[in-house]
Amino acid sequence: MRELSAHLRRRHFLTLAGAAALATSLVPEAKATAQLGNLFTLGVASGDPLPDGVVLWTRLAPEPVAPDGRGGMPDRRVPVTWEVAEDAGFRRVVRRGVEHAVPEWAHSVHAEVDGLRPDREYWYRFIVGDQVSPVGRTRTAPLAYLRLNEFSFAFASCQNYYEGFFTAFRHMARDDLDLVVHLGDYIYEGGGQGTIGRGHLPAAEVFSLTDYRIRYGQYKSDPDLQAAHAAAPWVVAPDDHDVENNWAGDISQIDTEPDQDPAVFRQRRAAAYQAYYENLPLRRSSMPRGSEMQVYRRLTFGNLVQLNVLDTRRFRTDQLEQCAQDCDARWDPERTMLGAQQEKWLLDGLGRSSARWNVLGNQVFAFEADHDAGTSERYGMDPWDGYAAARQRLFDGVIERKVDNFVMITGDAHRSVAADLKQNFADPNSRTVGAEFLGTSVSSGGNGVDTDSLGVTWLAENPHMRFHNSQRGYQRCVVTPTEWRTDYRVVPQVTVADGSVITRASVTVEAGRPGVADVAG
Repeated sequence: MRELSAHLRRRHFLTLAGAAALATSLVPEAKATAQLGNLFTLGVASGDPLPDGVVLWTRLAPEPVAPDGRGGMPDRRVPVTWEVAEDAGFRRVVRRGVEHAVPEWAHSVHAEVDGLRPDREYWYRFIVGDQVSPVGRTRTAPLAYLRLNEFSFAFASCQNYYEGFFTAFRHMARDDLDLVVHLGDYIYEGGGQGTIGRGHLPAAEVFSLTDYRIRYGQYKSDPDLQAAHAAAPWVVAPDDHDVENNWAGDISQIDTEPDQDPAVFRQRRAAAYQAYYENLPLRRSSMPRGSEMQVYRRLTFGNLVQLNVLDTRRFRTDQLEQCAQDCDARWDPERTMLGAQQEKWLLDGLGRSSARWNVLGNQVFAFEADHDAGTSERYGMDPWDGYAAARQRLFDGVIERKVDNFVMITGDAHRSVAADLKQNFADPNSRTVGAEFLGTSVSSGGNGVDTDSLGVTWLAENPHMRFHNSQRGYQRCVVTPTEWRTDYRVVPQVTVADGSVITRASVTVEAGRPGVADVAG
């Protein structure tokens, strides 16, 4: 054991020494680049934590919204040193290396760091010449079979820049979280200008890689968003607006591409995917290849949480036209939300899981939501309601595999709902499969109200719904071996800066008892 320890220390020293020598040899070029101005205007981030490491991200952009989409950077590669330390003052640096930021990927950096200790807090930064980035805090995942007493994380979605300030992220950054999960609509593709002085750049719908890059430069310049990224590692997945509204597979929304040419849409999706990757802390396994990107993946946090991140856009069947009553086409078994391969991957992984809580990071809500009061019925076709047979296969598969403590966390709908997931939504007495926490938007939709007319209808017509709110904010989850608690954190005013936050409700699920146990607030 002592020989192995000495060998590891020697290898670690040589790694640091080699990286330092390489960084020193590249100082002249780096210093020349640093003369461009502040290279770290977009902040730093980390993501996809494993027990031995994380991916670290930054993007060099002294002019984040430059019209050519290059962020004010020259057309050459730039060496970027990264450091990971056990303390915020970087007195105990444990890993160091150099990555090259290249113009082909908008001078973004994705450093996949390994060799770290599991379930540990670390700090990181980037260096180019004399410039040092802001410091970020991250945390590695616990070993898969480690017994955990508690795991805390937040989830969020839908941050429309021109409709509200990102105040929710400022409050999230103060919550001392182990993880943040972002479930899509990181940007919005339209050209809206709004009324609060945060109009979209460019001032038109984005289609090209250049335009997507400018849009990300605008969003990621937001200080509250940067604070949340720097406070904890993130796990991210795109939804529709990260490309365009309500896209499905190779089918675009008809309002912007009337000919519905799949080849044209794939070009747009390739641009959107590339810009998404360039601006978020994703591993190389998620690097886009043309119009394809690996989104669905699985992360485990001790013996407590298995997080299955879904892709509910790329493989789905096109949406049905809006229908009233119980539209039979919803139940067509050929319709899919996840595609056959992802569906099998998900159910197989759930069946093998030994985690206490089995979680789906899901973009569109899965509970049934009748939108009409009285005897008539009406369902949205973009959520799982439009793919009822696929939802039934998922729920039946969860039951057949005896998956315990099944929870879905969801975004997209710009409102909050806590609901029981039923094997048969038509029968309130049918078996409860699990619980779903639908989270509201960060800013999309403006301030909102505590209860709107749709919320009143939903609660009256859907007895499996246990809580509803239509304001903005985020969701904070505290998970233990015996209980899951989701705090619905509401920012009543997002159309003004520096808004306050309140906990509108705390909803709990008890381990071993599927569904919502209690709503407080």
